[in-house]
Order: sequence, then C-alpha cells, then structure tokens
Amino acid sequence: MQVYTVHRPPYAGRDAEPLLLREGFCWAAALFSVIWALAHRMWWTAFGLLVAGLALEAALAATGLDQGVGLAVFGGYAVIAGLFGNDWRRAALDRAGWRFDGVVAATGPDAALRRLVDLGGDGWTGAAPPSRPLA
Repeated sequence: MQVYTVHRPPYAGRDAEPLLLREGFCWAAALFSVIWALAHRMWWTAFGLLVAGLALEAALAATGLDQGVGLAVFGGYAVIAGLFGNDWRRAALDRAGWRFDGVVAATGPDAALRRLVDLGGDGWTGAAPPSRPLA
C-alpha cells in the first residue's frame, strides 16, 4: 500500500484535477537532483542542490581524498535528495498556493485517484479522470 498526499491548484474550483504525490523515496530526485528540481520549477531547490554539489566537489578536491570517499559522499548526497525530494516538492507547491487536501492510501496512483473519488475526494466532483499523468 502506498500513501499519497492530495494537492489542488490555486484559484481553482473544487472540481479541479488533484495532484497526487507519493510519500517516500524519490528515485528521480536521487539520480537527477538538479534536473529533477528544474523540471518541477523548484528554482531555489535546484540552486541549493547545485551549490551543495559544487561545494562537496570543491571540498573533496581541496582535501585530496581518494575516489572511494568521493563516491560515498556523493552517494550520501543522492540519498538525502531522494529522501527529501517529495517533501521539498510539497513545500514548493504550498509556497505556490496549492491547497493540501488530505492523504489517501492505495496500491498505485490510479487506485488512489479512484479511492479519492469514491470517498468523496474532500469535495472533488470531477466526472472524468485527470488528463495529465499523476506524479
């Protein structure tokens, strides 16, 4: 069972398409941190990830540590980005005015949307499923 948070766009009616964000590790954020953040229009997060990566690279070069240590350090950087990626995205949505509408648990994103509609979806009355892919 996966847990999703439900978000609605700003200035939209209750029948607006919800965005479902899965709780847990985000592989895309771990593997492509800066590109992932830019793709989701999280400019400050992308800038912070870029600065952190460059600072780690500079620190490793200045200390002259071997490649094994560098691999471990950047592995940790990737794990942190993966663990916190969806939380950073939720915070960015909140700053952009998106409304948090609750939590739903299901076996996948389609099942979560069906469950949201079946449970009343906190007022969501959309007759057709969302046309865009769910995150």
